Amino acid sequence: MIRELFLEGWTVGPKLGAFEAATAESAPRPVRLPHDAVRDLPRSADSDQGVHTGYVPGGVFEYAKTFEVPDAWREKTVRLEFEGVYRDAVVFLNGDAVVHEPNGYNAFEAVLDPYLRYGEQNRITVEARVHRDSRWYSGAGIYRPVHLVVADPVHLPLDGTRVATPDIDADRAIASIATTVRNGSRRTRTLRLTWTVLGPGGTDVASGTAPVTVLPGSEAVARVRLAVEDPALWSDESPSLYRVRTSLADEDGHVIDTDAAAFGIRRLQVDARRGLRINGETVKLRGACVHHDSGPLGAATFADAEDRRVRLLKEAGFNALRSAHNPMSRAMLDACDRHGVFVMDELTDTWTRSKVAFDAAPGFAERWRHDVDALVAKDLNHPSVIMYSIGNEILELATPAGSAWSRRLTEAIRDLDDTRLVTNGINGIIANLGGFETDAAPGDEAPADASDPNTMMAAMGDMMAAANASELVTRSTEESASVLDVVGFNYAESRYELDGELFPNRVIVGSETFPSRIEKMWELVERLDHVIGDFTWTGWDYLGEAGIGRVDYTDEPGYEPTGTAGPYPHLLAGCGDIDITGHRRPVSYYREIVFGLRTEPYLTVHPPRHHGRPTATTPWSWDDSVSSWTWDAEPGAPVTVDVYAPAEEVELLRDGVSLGVAEVGAEKAFRARFETEYRPGELVAIGRTGGREVGRTALRTAGEPVLTASVERSEITVDGLGFVAVSLADVEGVVASDADRLITVSVEGDAELVGLGTGRIRTEESFAGPSVTTFDGRALAIVRPTGLGRVTVTVTAEGLPPATASLAISGPASG
Repeated sequence: MIRELFLEGWTVGPKLGAFEAATAESAPRPVRLPHDAVRDLPRSADSDQGVHTGYVPGGVFEYAKTFEVPDAWREKTVRLEFEGVYRDAVVFLNGDAVVHEPNGYNAFEAVLDPYLRYGEQNRITVEARVHRDSRWYSGAGIYRPVHLVVADPVHLPLDGTRVATPDIDADRAIASIATTVRNGSRRTRTLRLTWTVLGPGGTDVASGTAPVTVLPGSEAVARVRLAVEDPALWSDESPSLYRVRTSLADEDGHVIDTDAAAFGIRRLQVDARRGLRINGETVKLRGACVHHDSGPLGAATFADAEDRRVRLLKEAGFNALRSAHNPMSRAMLDACDRHGVFVMDELTDTWTRSKVAFDAAPGFAERWRHDVDALVAKDLNHPSVIMYSIGNEILELATPAGSAWSRRLTEAIRDLDDTRLVTNGINGIIANLGGFETDAAPGDEAPADASDPNTMMAAMGDMMAAANASELVTRSTEESASVLDVVGFNYAESRYELDGELFPNRVIVGSETFPSRIEKMWELVERLDHVIGDFTWTGWDYLGEAGIGRVDYTDEPGYEPTGTAGPYPHLLAGCGDIDITGHRRPVSYYREIVFGLRTEPYLTVHPPRHHGRPTATTPWSWDDSVSSWTWDAEPGAPVTVDVYAPAEEVELLRDGVSLGVAEVGAEKAFRARFETEYRPGELVAIGRTGGREVGRTALRTAGEPVLTASVERSEITVDGLGFVAVSLADVEGVVASDADRLITVSVEGDAELVGLGTGRIRTEESFAGPSVTTFDGRALAIVRPTGLGRVTVTVTAEGLPPATASLAISGPASG
């Protein structure tokens, strides 16, 4: 069998109709997959995609590739496995339609056999469309990997081996393995499957074999139960992974196909009294919602970028991710398995009622089962996946039809996989739009215009709590909630204690919450046994929903309130704990302290140039502050300093002189605020409880800044990515955060620049490079290898010596 990546030699251009003439602008250009077709398109304030995508336009795109089909393939089956094409993908071979996949997040197969021309060149084309069909930046095109598979007509299909561990004891666990065999030949075949289980250390720990007879043109499932002695259990703290190798042999004993799948052994339990338990231990989910784009890479999905996101999110204190609001990529699931991060994998953002003009709702009733099958098939072997979510803020959820859909979707998932929990991101207000005029609590007003749900929720303020706790929401969502194992609530913490009384067996998770309220959310999670976790919006910043987390200065000339919609040229949401380059923002350190994972105080400073100015924020906003004591301000300028600390009080010192002591929590839990003057030097914060020091931290003014460039890993694989951090810092590495300037990046050797960006949420600069303006003194360059060898990345800026970083490129990562 041949199974190889099918990423090179593609072109992409606008899809032209049969009677449209090609122009210079529409000429196809060469690309390497994965690829985002819209990332580099011109943005404008009048983009029909608008604020949802960060003013990036849509379009219809055609990818094409020519490849040789040898005569030797005549007796084989040839297919392409697409991990995801956004959206409405249609695959053609030599002009003939092969397959149509409407869902932009499903993996799917294109079986090429009927259309192949053997012994000659064949042309594959893939069409993709994006047009006001998402409430966030979706990207477009073949944005996830593609694989070419050439196999015997009798073979193991994609996701053909499934592993469950239903029986676990301390001294042994049972791996229940089911493998599907597909027979594309014209006669009945009796074959033999052999399974070998490898332990975390790579040694064989169990094996088994069984014959399987498969009728022509059909599939058969063979099963085996293997005992694994002294199992190493998978958890967030110890993510032990096993691997099963499957081989399929013909009647003569010749191996005709093989497969491999990773899995973990873990026990999952939940109830309202003891909460969520993994392997018998209670776990509270420190969760982050994440969209699927990769910042400077657009929506293009690379394993190294997904692994980096998961790793940095876990290092920041999260132990769980919610894929919002679509199925998670295979690469990110693999990373969550490796790093020990729990996953809530979400099916969709809509059912049958649309949220935007061209979303997937019109085809949902016809395609839902296909989408559920694809979700579960992708997730089944991943120990990180502990919950499936059947939707997010579904408009019809509170209706009888919505209750029926809730039950239908939940039971379909259980039919396919009854080893995991099922939830749903319920927003009782959005599910009852228009219903609060008569049913809201006395004195409440009707919600704001719901044409933009984010603006509506932001405008409601404290009324949201009363509305979500109303009898209307209780009554109208009861049936849809009752079918779930865990009830997910979006922005409805007012229900947590109430539902503990009304529904004593109900288990709740905060499936989406405001980042500015994490200290209140986490107190509820820790105190209430039936509340198993909190998922903030959002852990990693993203493209689109532009500006929902921004801070506006309302005395700016020409300022006009725009709700949560960031006016052009806003590009990023601006609400992530970590920005799109991987740099942790102050809210991330605050959250780490709230979680009880950090004892050292954290210092952050509001820019002196904005001192005293009036601001406008949203519930997704954090303060406009930076962890820096390097400012372009006159000595003596007034400045606000915040210290986050798990302490009773904080003392602030400048150059060893005390600036006073402030109570922690006087205005906001875990925070002490100081009003002082900016003077270059060293700022030290000391946290104390009961008069005893519990931690200290310091900021120092940067000296003369120089350009620096550093690689996260000095050696990367030829199928990986290199991440180069660029900063304006002094010789001791202190970043000059208030001295931004334009930098230019060049790459020499066996790699190319594929992404260049910063955490600036309002920008007209391109991620394609080669230049970008630093933000708070930082930028990130991403390079992709083109071969084996060495790479030198050079960064230049006017008036500064250049900085260089080197990478070595080695062979591909082993599968």
